Amino acid sequence: MTHDTVPLLDALANAAEDQIVFDLPGIEERYDTLRRELPGVAVRFAMKACPVDEVLARLARLGCGVDAASPHEVAQALRAGVPPARMHYGNTVKSDANIADAHRLGIGDFATDSLEDVTAIAEHAPGARVFCRIATSGEGALWGLSHKYGCAPADAVAVLDRARELGLTPAGLSVHVGSQQMTADAWHEAFDRIADVLAALGRRGIRLDHVNLGGGLPALGYRDQRGRPLDPPMDKIFAVIRDGMARLSGIRGHRLGFVIEPGRYLVADQGAIRAHVSRLSARRGPDGERQYWLYLSCGKFNGLYEMDQVQYRLVFPSHREAESVPAVVAGPTCDSDDAFSHEHGLVQVPKALASGDPVWVLSCGAYATSYMTRGFNGFSPLPYTWIDGGDA
Repeated sequence: MTHDTVPLLDALANAAEDQIVFDLPGIEERYDTLRRELPGVAVRFAMKACPVDEVLARLARLGCGVDAASPHEVAQALRAGVPPARMHYGNTVKSDANIADAHRLGIGDFATDSLEDVTAIAEHAPGARVFCRIATSGEGALWGLSHKYGCAPADAVAVLDRARELGLTPAGLSVHVGSQQMTADAWHEAFDRIADVLAALGRRGIRLDHVNLGGGLPALGYRDQRGRPLDPPMDKIFAVIRDGMARLSGIRGHRLGFVIEPGRYLVADQGAIRAHVSRLSARRGPDGERQYWLYLSCGKFNGLYEMDQVQYRLVFPSHREAESVPAVVAGPTCDSDDAFSHEHGLVQVPKALASGDPVWVLSCGAYATSYMTRGFNGFSPLPYTWIDGGDA
């Protein structure tokens, strides 16, 4: 199964220069699917995945909110038409100035995971609502996110208790099961932890009004480091989430709404890069083995930051049925990290590739723009464009 759209492929075919293309109708379709699968859940786009004004504006018109992680993200989302009421500050790492700036911009909901942070929120955003992030194992995800953020369940109870003492509103709990989560079991574990904390808070007379289910919903078009298609069990994941929400809604003492923070699920498969071949070369390594290397005009530092964990699907439009060779795919910079895995990440590429030949990199709409450097080694960030109703 592929996740390409004809308009997106047409836009790549018509592009004469390197660029990334976003499919706005495709993003809207993915948003509609999410709303259909999880009815009643408030969607807050994790804008770090694609901080592109046109994407934010399109989602805002659909009623989508934003999970912002800095005052600059808050300001950008406001300019794109997202009202403060559909936005929260989802980063548990923030300075006093960050808190004050976001509060001044109209943000009233803040994530937290420590007594120090919740104390700072009380000082610099008095009267705010807070939701506490509970740590998860991150097992089953390509990126676990299990160390820098989140606290133990017992600490979450203490943090929200302190929030109440300081005049804040203890409003919710949040989790993140890990980015590109490939299992439904991770959601089972998350709901178990949330249920335990809700029960403990209820015994202390703390009544929450929402649970934030965080990010983790996977993109559908990635390949693993060996080039095998990743096939997340989306039907099962959605079923487990629906069951988990029903279970939490039955816990007495709380009147819960639900929030979710998709990032790559909404945009990864709806973005693609038109790049070109820098060189296909063959040389022997220290072991004497001959190895092909395909150097592209874009790589880790200008569009494909996550190439150390996944393989992006490549299309060579001018060599559809050509003889192929196994090659390491790498970016153009003078940095050894700018490549797919050397050990088992070989990709079959046309043997006749020549410098300048176009290549399409699919399912790379997530983090392509946000992780680009300003010009490492002199290679400029890729410009972007978008299609809307089939027009690039």
